[in-house]
Amino acid sequence: MLRLQKYLAEAGVASRRASEALITGGRVSVNGEAATLGMRVDPETDVVLLDGKPVKQEETLITVMLYKPKGVVSTSDDPQGRRTVQEYVKDIPARLYNVGRLDINSEGLLLMTNDGALAHRMTHPRFSVEKTYYAICDGKLMPSEIATLVNGVNLDDGVTAPARVTHVRPTQTGDTSFLITIHEGKNRQIRRMLEAVGHRTLRLKRERFGPLHLGELKPGETRRLTEDEMRALKKALGL
Repeated sequence: MLRLQKYLAEAGVASRRASEALITGGRVSVNGEAATLGMRVDPETDVVLLDGKPVKQEETLITVMLYKPKGVVSTSDDPQGRRTVQEYVKDIPARLYNVGRLDINSEGLLLMTNDGALAHRMTHPRFSVEKTYYAICDGKLMPSEIATLVNGVNLDDGVTAPARVTHVRPTQTGDTSFLITIHEGKNRQIRRMLEAVGHRTLRLKRERFGPLHLGELKPGETRRLTEDEMRALKKALGL
């Protein structure tokens, strides 16, 4: 809920002081009743008129980066009562939606926005946004298996597009860590690719989405994209 004069000011009608004069002058109504100073309005449900004409706030477009923790689902609500990504953006004054998904056992960079055009471009296959993940799989990842991941894996919903696999290293437990870059968005794609070459995914963390990097963000933390990041993202998407 907002004070009426703040609502008018944020809608670009006038300054707060000038908005107070409009209210006391009887030029503003809320839900058909004459407005008074100190009234509060709900921008989502209340109808505010100035001289009989609707006053609408322009929606501020917001895009944030979230480090989605493992064990959190990428949905607005969950029938099973599990934590959702919405819990991490509830204090932001806009209804944000996640762009794409990370499965419950995956973690890392997830974008959330109320910019529909931006979200469409980021998820549409035509625009081929690259996504880089840090992965650990069980056992030793053999050169022939890496080649299969790179050249394309035959899954039940088609052959995957070429990928990049770099920084392949053994872990102290005898497993394999590596970076893998893809530009598709098949469901659980990397996990299924690894299953197809005989490995289980032990950890999967998205570190990059197009020109955006997770950086020093920690699990559960969010931050708004900088102007430079927004420009770079829009350029990559042809916006």
